Amino acid sequence: MKTIDSIPTSKMQRASKLVSTGAKVGVNYLKYYGDKMINPETEAKDRLNKNNAEDIYDGLKQLKGSALKVAQMLSMEKSILPQAYVDKFSLSQFSVPPLSPPLVLKTFKTYFGKSPNDIYDTFNATSVNAASIGQVHVAEKDGKKLAVKIQYPGVAKSIASDLAMVKPIAMSMFNIKGKDSDKYFKEVENKLIEETDYLLEMKQSKEIALACSHISNLLFPNYYEALSCERIITMDYMEGEHISEFTAYNNDVEKSNKLGQSLWDFYMYQIHVLKKVHADPHPGNFLISKNAELIALDFGCMKAIPNDFYVPYFELAKPESINDKAYFTSKLFELEILKVDDNKEELEFFTTMFHEMLSLFTQPFHKEHFDFSDKNFFGKIAELGERYSKSTDLKKMNGNRGSKHFIYINRTFFGLYNLMFDLKANNIKINNYKHL
Repeated sequence: MKTIDSIPTSKMQRASKLVSTGAKVGVNYLKYYGDKMINPETEAKDRLNKNNAEDIYDGLKQLKGSALKVAQMLSMEKSILPQAYVDKFSLSQFSVPPLSPPLVLKTFKTYFGKSPNDIYDTFNATSVNAASIGQVHVAEKDGKKLAVKIQYPGVAKSIASDLAMVKPIAMSMFNIKGKDSDKYFKEVENKLIEETDYLLEMKQSKEIALACSHISNLLFPNYYEALSCERIITMDYMEGEHISEFTAYNNDVEKSNKLGQSLWDFYMYQIHVLKKVHADPHPGNFLISKNAELIALDFGCMKAIPNDFYVPYFELAKPESINDKAYFTSKLFELEILKVDDNKEELEFFTTMFHEMLSLFTQPFHKEHFDFSDKNFFGKIAELGERYSKSTDLKKMNGNRGSKHFIYINRTFFGLYNLMFDLKANNIKINNYKHL
């Protein structure tokens, strides 16, 4: 894979890159208008989406950092984006062009004050894994194989300016109006700032590994504080393959169910017992060992779940709550989905919309066991998402709906559901976390 010798770090440089990317998108639309005159519109639109996804991703992968992280987050919203975007943005989860070896060595010395060879017995300056905020290198010390994650230069300083640049795009895509929108973007900004603090990530990683050590078939690396700093983390190198690689060939139902149960138990224990959750459940953050064990990585994005959100949120996962109209409506107000200044049309529309969505999305919690390999269930979720994304009524209304906590909790469940479906896990015991 081609490496990168430099990353735009100043606000001007990064803005210039986004402007040039926007110009390419504009050219793609001009091609589309001509294309649809001589070809079926669906084919022309597919080509437009493919070209736009390619150009946007190529621009973001050179910027790295927050801009690329947003693409990663969007790739998990499979029911919102066209497939071309999902396919391309999914690469940001664990496969982006890495920094060149000379830039790696320069960056490491800037962060640590020493070169890698002064710290480790061996250090490979060629990355084995590159993602949105940092990349991983293999090292050895005292006979132990290590993974060294190095943050890209300038990432932490560019978060606010990057989000300011992508904010108009996100507001348009999710129908967010200016009023009260800042709370959502501030939530994302605060989480991204936390993700660039590798000392915090190491602390969180150790806490989760200790708290969840009793969950069967689940492994975590050890972390080494003496070999880490604010922008570098050193941990055990964990042997395994990404979930997407494993599921591409696996036909062993027993392995799928074992892994799925471990993954589900891991998340339910965090959510219901720890009230803090690993809010970045994409394939790049999990490995499968040769013994079919689940390896959990990267705890930079942890979301605390306050009780005043947790209680009404999971009350709405109960069938009796969904079926009691007055109670259901009261919970929508608690969760800021409905507002006291909504007009009659808005109250009726959003009550109906969220009743339909929650009746479907909470189905796993209505049973003792659930089949996450059920294509029909996920097909209904995709159909519902597509229908509302095209709703002209919804586009007329303010999309600022829900507590700021929805951003990362919903992201967690979308990501978790997708991973469970990819594993084709069935007969999963939903409340098994209570018996661990």
